[in-house]
Amino acid sequence: MKLLVALFSFNLILSCSSKSKESKDHLVFRYNEHKNIGSLDPAFAKDNADIWAVNQLFNGLVQMDENLAVQPCIAKAWTISEDGLTYTFNLRSNVFFHKHELFGTDSTRQVTAKDFEYSFNRLLDKKVASPGRWTLNKVDQFKALNDSIFEIRLKQAFPAFLGLLTMKYCSVVPKEIVDHYGSDFRSNPIGTGPFQFKRWEENLKLVFRKHTNYFESDSNGKKLPYLEAVAITFLPDKQSEFLQFAQGNIDFVSGLDASYKDDILTATGELRDRYKDDVNMIRGPYLNTEYLAVFMESELPELQSDLLRKAINYGFDRKKMMTYLRNGIGIPANGGFIPKGLPGYSPEIGYSYQPEKAKALVREFKTASGITEPEITITTTSNYLSFCEYIQRELQKIGITVNVDVIPAATLKDAKANGKLDLFRASWVADYPDAENYLSLFFSQNFAPNGPNYTHFKSELFDAWYEEAFTITDRNKREALYTRMDSLILADTPVIPLFYDEVVRFTRKNVSGLGINPINLLDLKRVSKN
Repeated sequence: MKLLVALFSFNLILSCSSKSKESKDHLVFRYNEHKNIGSLDPAFAKDNADIWAVNQLFNGLVQMDENLAVQPCIAKAWTISEDGLTYTFNLRSNVFFHKHELFGTDSTRQVTAKDFEYSFNRLLDKKVASPGRWTLNKVDQFKALNDSIFEIRLKQAFPAFLGLLTMKYCSVVPKEIVDHYGSDFRSNPIGTGPFQFKRWEENLKLVFRKHTNYFESDSNGKKLPYLEAVAITFLPDKQSEFLQFAQGNIDFVSGLDASYKDDILTATGELRDRYKDDVNMIRGPYLNTEYLAVFMESELPELQSDLLRKAINYGFDRKKMMTYLRNGIGIPANGGFIPKGLPGYSPEIGYSYQPEKAKALVREFKTASGITEPEITITTTSNYLSFCEYIQRELQKIGITVNVDVIPAATLKDAKANGKLDLFRASWVADYPDAENYLSLFFSQNFAPNGPNYTHFKSELFDAWYEEAFTITDRNKREALYTRMDSLILADTPVIPLFYDEVVRFTRKNVSGLGINPINLLDLKRVSKN
């Protein structure tokens, strides 16, 4: 009944002004956000749903291209001092905020370096309580030298810093508008992006309109964006979202949900014939590692033993798992913890499927420990139950009894942070495109709950390498060190990598320019429809 009501409401929206829809449809990009949107304030752009919407409305100093290279945005150029501590940004002179009556006579104004000074101070303000405050942890100070030059000085060299600045947390916002709306800025956003806020009926529909004074152009000199509007709906589940896509009522769906994966894809990950005439599929590496994590301070003898941890790594076929459970979407994690698509990744340092070797390791563990029936429990959420049950069946073949405990996501999040789980399913999506972001999960000073080291892995050699990486400015040398660090982690087995995810996007055939990127950012400024 709820699905029928939601679909009725959705179709009611779509049926309004049908003549206008027919004539303007090629100028409006429509997608659904089943997870809802919590805020349009970039200081709170934590989840993908919020990030996607905020990315249409706001810009920062720099931006990431589809190959993870940092490109100019509001900053047209920058310099970095020889010691890697001082970043000096030269701003464009043609960037203007979206129109608002609070700007006065012209209803807009130019962005200056003072706006970035304000925006960064706001990000750090404890009263604002932005979840993105951490992005400036390595910053010592920042200031506007004049209207067009903004300087940032770091506490220590951090080669990944430019990538960090591409995050939406670091977007520029106008002080007078934020001061006026206060916390209601979340639903009254004014930015500089290719689209500007028009209307938001929460839980129903969100509309953006073209920013006609946007500063970017394409390679042919044509002003961006191409579209006139973006319309976002909020059907609450992926199944009904896909139904609307299949009927042509929305232009795009992201990801592969169990509710429709077998309907649209073959077992080998190809589009089924009935969709080939109407749908395009694009896919590529996603900076997301799915894995099982071992709490290294567990009192369970089975998990204290590297013999059994290695047996688990050797004991199941990752490729077969991806074929059966994900229709071939996703890359089997036979490399390290750093995902494919990120510099530092190596396919040579991980574990392949070797059942006989796994059985031998289990026998060796039994002899050494005196435990004749080793038993472990994997804790997971319902979304990943099928993966854990697959691993359960495979590991039982090599002599390990596996239990699977399904708990709510919020409970798992709290329990893993507080060391209450021996073995649990987890994932890590890159906050910024540098392998340091993944390796930080194994730095001993990052022990949870005060940091992301949920396994409580500790190695003096790893810690020394981790700190050394910050001092290496040569990209190739730093990447080689990242690979050595990843190899050390895999040798000590605090994690069992499962797969590296892929970005999968389905669009209607009349959509072009959407593209794909390893951080799964939705960028609509170059999208067009015909």
